[in-house]
Amino acid sequence: MSDPMSIARREDAVLVVVDIQERLAVTMERREAVIATTSRLMRTTALVGVPIIVTRQYPKGLGDIEPELRQCAEAMSQTVSVEWADKVAFDCFREPSFVELIRAADRSQLIICGMESHICIAQTALSALRADHEVHVVADACCSRAMSAHETALARLGRAGAIVTTTESVMYELVGAAGTDEFKSLLGIVKA
Repeated sequence: MSDPMSIARREDAVLVVVDIQERLAVTMERREAVIATTSRLMRTTALVGVPIIVTRQYPKGLGDIEPELRQCAEAMSQTVSVEWADKVAFDCFREPSFVELIRAADRSQLIICGMESHICIAQTALSALRADHEVHVVADACCSRAMSAHETALARLGRAGAIVTTTESVMYELVGAAGTDEFKSLLGIVKA
């Protein structure tokens, strides 16, 4: 279970971007907002040195990740570790390559965003909690086809012990203080 008083910590965190893929995203009402918030999260985590893992669910059927996020990941890979895991299981922890990436990152805190909240996000977050990770689910960077499914999943995850949070909360927690070059860069990311 995650400590509800905990904040995102750059030295402990890994960002997990789950299945924001072209053919899946077109069915999402909040597609544009989730892509924009995920891009901000990726740029902020790279700014502070937090590694990123990007997953793709059955890419043969659902396609690659959204082009904007692929470009962002490629740009961020110049400054931080960006790893990729393809999967067929809804729960990322049922994919051995993902588990190995988490193990190699050697971080205790997972910041999770992506699609769909009630399927891949929920199953992955619950497995992470069972594996004693601290889990932060970024509510405004996740979605489901139906808003009721998204909201129900977030409530369930909160009851299970995940920290349900927002993009800006995570971004400011990772940067930590104003008056620094990182903070100035963060303001540019927030305003973009």
